[in-house]
Amino acid sequence: MDEKFSMFMETVDEAFRNFVHQINEYLTGNGCKCDIKLQKSGYLVSYVLSSRKRTLATFVSRKTGMKLRLYPERLQEYESFLDTLPQKAKKEIKKASVCKRLINPDDCNPKCTMGYRFVLDGEPYEKCRYMAFQITLSDENNPYIKQFLENELGAEAE
Repeated sequence: MDEKFSMFMETVDEAFRNFVHQINEYLTGNGCKCDIKLQKSGYLVSYVLSSRKRTLATFVSRKTGMKLRLYPERLQEYESFLDTLPQKAKKEIKKASVCKRLINPDDCNPKCTMGYRFVLDGEPYEKCRYMAFQITLSDENNPYIKQFLENELGAEAE
């Protein structure tokens, strides 16, 4: 294991180290390159799909705990999956920032990648790409986080 990754793992809550390790193995085993940067708030660990040079997911440290930020590009292909998420994960998604660019392209930086339009529990949402799917690691959320990544990589492979 890489030294930077080992140092990052030291910062992960012991209860979630096994899960974080599983996600790392799964993503690196499915064509993602692990990129680790140290920031003021802690480590930023990104997984970049080598074939397309796009970030698929990023571990971010917050005061509220470790989160995995997902960047689904194929969400429309498995959007109904969102309805199966635990209530806490749905709440995080629903309270995420609105994507200003989707509402009015002049309201945000023109270099900003547009966010997501999706339906969750029958309600339409337009959420910021960087906030929409930032899910806190928890015993309840972790299986769904893994399934979310499997759905995205499965859609990517098709």
